[in-house]
Amino acid sequence: MQLENETLRVTLLADGCHIAEIFHKQAAISPLWIPPWLTANIKQDAETAEAYGPDRHFLASVMGHHVCLDMFGEPSESERSAGFELHGEASLVSYDCFVVDGKIHATAHLRRSALRLSRSIHLGPDGYSVSICETVENLLPIDRPIAWTQHVTLGPPFLVPGVTRIRMNPIRSRVANTHLDQGELNPGADFTWPNAPSHDEDTHNLSIFADRNRSASLTTHRMERNVSDVGFTAFCPLRNMIFGYQWNSQDFPWLVMWEENKFRHDFPWNHRTVACGLEFGVSPFPESRRQMVDRRSLFNTPTFRWLGAKSKLSASYSAFLYSADQANLDYRSEIPT
Repeated sequence: MQLENETLRVTLLADGCHIAEIFHKQAAISPLWIPPWLTANIKQDAETAEAYGPDRHFLASVMGHHVCLDMFGEPSESERSAGFELHGEASLVSYDCFVVDGKIHATAHLRRSALRLSRSIHLGPDGYSVSICETVENLLPIDRPIAWTQHVTLGPPFLVPGVTRIRMNPIRSRVANTHLDQGELNPGADFTWPNAPSHDEDTHNLSIFADRNRSASLTTHRMERNVSDVGFTAFCPLRNMIFGYQWNSQDFPWLVMWEENKFRHDFPWNHRTVACGLEFGVSPFPESRRQMVDRRSLFNTPTFRWLGAKSKLSASYSAFLYSADQANLDYRSEIPT
């Protein structure tokens, strides 16, 4: 399903409600990630399904921007036995989608999670922005803790190692303490954006997407408190394009940055994937539900949201994509020579 104006085209997939592209027509580019392995139908090919592993449905469908609900990270063993995969079921189920008055409306009943997720998407009057509103409804008669993260991932040709720049203004940052693909950064270290400490007592500038051979990192960033327009921008000098998101930090206080530069060797990553996740939500790290609740807080900030019995939570945010020539900030000074 698509929306478009003279400048942008937005494509939403009914299966999983992934925003698959935000495409700039004049520049002929979408910054959102399309994984290189999205070719197999695992429902029809048992051998391929086995190769994808326990998160087979998630890996075979993930792209662009999807919602992690009501977990952000790995399910527990018992949750896997009940049918859950990485980041919950919101990115796997089919949505009822329709367009009314220039807005896409998408709704799904998450049966295993006993939640209802609704999303509306429309193009902004400025011609270069996309507005998104989400509502999560608890179908159970009990209060419950939830994770709720917007899993935005950038990819080529917008994402270029050593070239693409990332801007944000967090007040505190930390390297993930345990992560299989942590790479060169010092696990658990606190730092000031953008200079993350590494094992060799040097620092890596996270504002420039990694250009080291086979690198990976996972960091979390506490955004400014009680600010209605926090966010990030990504600049691709080779295309002279700026992409980003804005949101209210009271809704989503955390931004998780995930870098993957041909680091993971297992299928379907195969040392060939280039991606950068800029994932904003209510939790600082992708981890199990029990770990999320046991953590309780980080930097004096809760690590999950409470959703009341038979109640709803709503949040709005926006994306934008335009030429750097339109920007108030001088990105041109950052173009490498």
